[in-house]
Amino acid sequence: MKNPLRKRLLRELKNDIGKYLVIFLFMTATIGFVSGFLVADESMLYAYDESFEKYNVENGNFTTEQKLTDNQRTRLEKEKVTIYENFYKDEDADTDLDSEPKSTIRLFKTRTEVNLVCLMKGEMPQQKDEIAIDRMYADNNDLQVGDVISVDKKELTVTGLVALSDYSALFSNSSDMMFDAVKFGVGIMTEEGYDAITDDHIKYCYSWKYDTEPKDENEEKEWSDDFVEVLAAHSSLTGYLPRYGNQAIKFTGDDMGGDKVMVEVLLYILIAIMAFIFAVTTNNTIVKEASVIGTLRASGYTRRELLLHYLSLPVLITILSAVIGNILGYTVFKDICAGMYYGSYSLPTYQTRWNANAFLLTTVIPAILMFVINAVLISGRLRLSPLRFLRHDFAKKGKSHAVRLPNFRFFSRFRLRILLQNKSSYFTLFLGIVFANILLLFGMMMKPLLSHYQTEAVENMLADYQYILNVPDPIDEDDEYTLMGIVQKFLTPSLKTNTEGVETFALTSLKNIPKNREGESISVYGIQKDSKYVSAELFEDGVTISDGYAEKYGMKVGDTLELKEPYEDKTYSFEVKSIYAYPGALAVFLPMDVFCEEFDHPEDYFNGYFSNEPITDLEESYIATKITEDDMTKISRQLNVSMGEMFQLINVFSIVLFMLLIYLLTKLIIEKNTTSISMVKILGYENREILSLYLTATTWVVIVSIGVSLIIASALIRQIYVIMLSEYSGWLTYYIDPAIYGKMYLMGLAAYAVIAVLQFRHIQKIPMDEALKNVE
Repeated sequence: MKNPLRKRLLRELKNDIGKYLVIFLFMTATIGFVSGFLVADESMLYAYDESFEKYNVENGNFTTEQKLTDNQRTRLEKEKVTIYENFYKDEDADTDLDSEPKSTIRLFKTRTEVNLVCLMKGEMPQQKDEIAIDRMYADNNDLQVGDVISVDKKELTVTGLVALSDYSALFSNSSDMMFDAVKFGVGIMTEEGYDAITDDHIKYCYSWKYDTEPKDENEEKEWSDDFVEVLAAHSSLTGYLPRYGNQAIKFTGDDMGGDKVMVEVLLYILIAIMAFIFAVTTNNTIVKEASVIGTLRASGYTRRELLLHYLSLPVLITILSAVIGNILGYTVFKDICAGMYYGSYSLPTYQTRWNANAFLLTTVIPAILMFVINAVLISGRLRLSPLRFLRHDFAKKGKSHAVRLPNFRFFSRFRLRILLQNKSSYFTLFLGIVFANILLLFGMMMKPLLSHYQTEAVENMLADYQYILNVPDPIDEDDEYTLMGIVQKFLTPSLKTNTEGVETFALTSLKNIPKNREGESISVYGIQKDSKYVSAELFEDGVTISDGYAEKYGMKVGDTLELKEPYEDKTYSFEVKSIYAYPGALAVFLPMDVFCEEFDHPEDYFNGYFSNEPITDLEESYIATKITEDDMTKISRQLNVSMGEMFQLINVFSIVLFMLLIYLLTKLIIEKNTTSISMVKILGYENREILSLYLTATTWVVIVSIGVSLIIASALIRQIYVIMLSEYSGWLTYYIDPAIYGKMYLMGLAAYAVIAVLQFRHIQKIPMDEALKNVE
């Protein structure tokens, strides 16, 4: 015989359709988004992983001062590697043809052997005046196939949009904290077109592939360490970048994997919150139906049968939400999430793949979570004897005693009693508000943080222009008067400039020696005494570090920092004497004479200029890097472009979650007190007064919860932020605009006001005869 309790499920659903519909829609949308995200993430990760073999991605690359000779190349390839030329030229690009270059494009020849290219749209260049450019760079600069751009003062027609397998994230320098797909791009030209571009900015870059692939990253590191020693001994090495340390290649895969974990955790937290709401609601239903349950238990129904009955609706709604959510995930949300990835990364074309793991994570696990949490919280209530159900005796031990309240005014005591009677609901509400405000604070803080960083970075720039120079090797004293020495001295352009106000400095890049993670590049400056550009205090027996360095690594005055040469075992130790406001980089400052002595340079050595005006009288070939305001602000600029929509999505999601929790729990409290509300209506209280009695207590909880949650959210976000950014190169100074707290508080109260209006309408609809139906 069928269980007659099943007939009640449809009636319960119909009687409380508002609550179940809201939960269903919220869970469907959440599961749909997470499912779509996981499907897109898995599909793109597969395409990304497949690209290493499909496009023959390098195992690493290195740059040299001069082109390798045939003998050097032959010697290096004895190390069981194959070396490929991958020369490039960084040139100014004018994308809107207004004669003012606003970005840099890195030009490569057409590739046929290594780091192959995925054509996304159009066709590859065939003529010397044609170019195929990165799809993401094109999107950010409003470029389409057929448009014309100016590169090195030559007009080139864009024939195709591509993704370069070794530039899935557009890092111009792997030591940068963030890639820049707005003002940096990559392009492919024919060999004839590439050769027509001047060689002033050419970089002799070589890619290598091992004859056999390393078994894992540990072996890859061992081989890389061995290979760099050979390179340093047999070439004029200026840069070395194994694949595992190349952010342009690895950043995308690492980031997508991290996003997946974050989204899954978010889903389970939300499912747990929904499960608690269901459990509180069901416990309230059990209290309301105590007489019926007592009768059923006395008639022979077991606790297990009743438990399964009360678990049916929450689990069925979760499964239904999961099924529909997965359908939406594979259709609507999958494309939305893929678009978010394509808005951040230069990924090749992908194909949607069935993701059994995503189905498990978004269907099976949420259903199990919902079942377990509700079973644990409901089963305790159902352990009571049939007689206690019939008597409505829910006290845990013996007779229940009402808490004696202070001698307040009647309305105050009444509201306080409501708080005590619904403490579990209010506690769930508090936890939900904390979680929602953590998400909301993260979403709201990022844009002001990026704007603040941009302002701070610009205001604290060392100079409007920093020129890093390619300093030629010094002529050996023994060769100074030889024919080759005289020719070299005669042909070497002067590094002197007649630009007014310039100041020389020295710069080198060392690796930080951190604990339990890979070192990152630290800029070490040699500064002139009484510098008019750098006001940092300089010490003969110690160093000054940037505040960004101090914040990221928890350094303070008196600590000792350790640095090492990038391609050697030589290390340096310095005592921190002072901290300087320079958020634009992780930097160390030394007096120029100490710098030259420490790094074995002659006393008159320098390899950079500070200037507040452009320097125009230097040979282009001797300018390695020019650092301007654009370079200092590219982190904030790129994050705004790639994450701006995500921040808004988080804000909307947080507010919806906030309103949903308040709606469900205030509705539950009103339903729990339906009989009391009906009774006070009979006693002549008006709806406005009833609202004051029942919603004022909730208002107190909401006001206090929002305030406390902001304190908790602020503390937790700081910890999360430090952990999150510790995985990236560089540092963004932690900052929360104080105005955000006021905005969040007002947004919370406004959201609650909307819910209060809805609940007032609910109170108005409660009939006076309700109190007469349940007279015990």
